[in-house]
Amino acid sequence: MELNVYLAGEIHTDWREQIMRGAADLPITFTGPVTDHAASDDCGVHIFGAEESKFWHDHKGAKLNAIRTRKALADADVVVVRFGEKYKQWNAAFDAGFASALGKALIVLHGPEHQHALKEVDAAALAVAETPEQVVAALRYVLDGTL
Repeated sequence: MELNVYLAGEIHTDWREQIMRGAADLPITFTGPVTDHAASDDCGVHIFGAEESKFWHDHKGAKLNAIRTRKALADADVVVVRFGEKYKQWNAAFDAGFASALGKALIVLHGPEHQHALKEVDAAALAVAETPEQVVAALRYVLDGTL
C-alpha cells in the first residue's frame, strides 16, 4: 500500500519536515501548500497584476492558492492538519472541513491548549495527535500494521 498525504495548516514551524523525516522509509508521497508566505500572499498580483485594495490583492492570491489546495486535497488519501500555537490558522480549519466533506481520512495535529477550541474539528477527524512523532507512528501503523 502507498499513501498520498497532504500536510495542511501552520507554516511557521518545521512540523512538516519532522513528519517527512520520520516517515522517510515509508511509501508516502507528501504534498502541501506553498509555505513561502510572501509567495503565497502575492502570487495573484504577481501573475495577474497589482491591486489598489488589499482585499482584492488577497482575494486574487487566495483564489489561485485554492486551485492548488483543492487539487491536492482531492488527490490525498490522508490529510494531516496542523493548528499551531502562535497564529490562528483559518485556512487550516477550511482544509479540515473540505477534506472531511470529501471523505478523506483526517488527522488533526495540535497541542492540548487547543482541545476545547478545536473540539468540532477533532470530532470530524479519525485521529488527533499532539506531536509529529504521533502522526508518523499513526501513518506507519496504517501502512504496515506495526506499532
